[in-house]
Amino acid sequence: MGRLLYELGKMDEKKRIANERASGKIGKSSFSWAWEFDGTTEERERGITMDVALQTMITPKRQITILDAPGHKDFIPNMISGASQADCAVLVIDAAIGEFEAGFERGGQTREHLLLVRSLGVSQVIVAINKLDQVNWDQQRYDEICSLLGPFLLQTGFHPSKTNFVPVGAMSGVNLVRSDHAEAAQLKAWYQGPTLVDQLDCLEPPSRDLTAPLRFPISNVFKSQSTGTAVTGRVCSGLVQVGERLRVLPGDETAIVKAIQAETENLQWAAAGFNVTIYLTSVDPIHLNIGSVLCPTNDVIPLATAFTARVIVFDIEVPITAGASVELFHHSRDVPASISKLSATLDRSSGAVLRKNPRRTASAEIQITLRSPTYAGPASRPQSIPLERFAVNKEMGRILIRRGGETIAAGE
Repeated sequence: MGRLLYELGKMDEKKRIANERASGKIGKSSFSWAWEFDGTTEERERGITMDVALQTMITPKRQITILDAPGHKDFIPNMISGASQADCAVLVIDAAIGEFEAGFERGGQTREHLLLVRSLGVSQVIVAINKLDQVNWDQQRYDEICSLLGPFLLQTGFHPSKTNFVPVGAMSGVNLVRSDHAEAAQLKAWYQGPTLVDQLDCLEPPSRDLTAPLRFPISNVFKSQSTGTAVTGRVCSGLVQVGERLRVLPGDETAIVKAIQAETENLQWAAAGFNVTIYLTSVDPIHLNIGSVLCPTNDVIPLATAFTARVIVFDIEVPITAGASVELFHHSRDVPASISKLSATLDRSSGAVLRKNPRRTASAEIQITLRSPTYAGPASRPQSIPLERFAVNKEMGRILIRRGGETIAAGE
């Protein structure tokens, strides 16, 4: 993505050279383009993305906010936080021999990432098959990857009309914005299709729920001496404007919106779909937590410590049973929970009840109870989380369930 920003003029030559020299000094010259997003010392030293980075780019037809999410399995919670703010996905595949296979085999990150983004409501995906220059732009390799990924994407729930494949060579900039490079001669011998930017321009913007009450899940909190307390995230529904008093849930606190900023641009208001930073006053930062939700004082989001959900269980080796301990993910929040009851087995396609009170199940209606992160003392009670019925607000009604470092179910 760093090379794409450079090709679109978002990254200047001075920054490119600085990243190239600095990465070369620590023996990470091949990661110089990634440094545009991987800004922390630890990310740069380890050569992996650990947190979600946000950038905006302008294409011929779109203004697009990029959420660069981690790919490593150790940082899946951060990946979920980023994917929950996304409308569409760009999956970058390493076409090098053995690399694609490692990600696509059972338990591989390619499979889990596709399951996660689809479960979080993303319905459009562009698959950028990268590093084809390392296999001499071999069409058979490209076709092989497409033939393996296509059926899995369909099985995961992506409609073929909203799934697109594009071959790229990101290091040399081939087929990102244009394909008339000298390096693209081998690719053009068998591919005359759109570039990655052409594919991005064809994405369909989703409809926004502007009339619903404001729901703003907090993805990050920070404080500085010059700007005060600020929170970042995406407006899931409704509108927020400067001067408005908002409720912070969970808790009894309120805050006043001092300013709204999208990158470096100051805004008077932000609507559903905006990724923004909101500066707040009249609130103690201790009451602002990742996963908390800002909402109107007169139309607050419900809180829950136990609820019923309809979930689809993925292809897992150990079945879900009543009493199982799991991790519940909702936007940027993850909390310990238990499957307190298996209420019914559901038909995966129609949702009809097939059997009540099963011992184990695939697609099911289950009861989930939150657990306390501690086992003794005054903090041993589970804290409620902001959660809305899926029929009322889709984005605030989706959940993911993980166990032992593996995503096992998703639902509403």
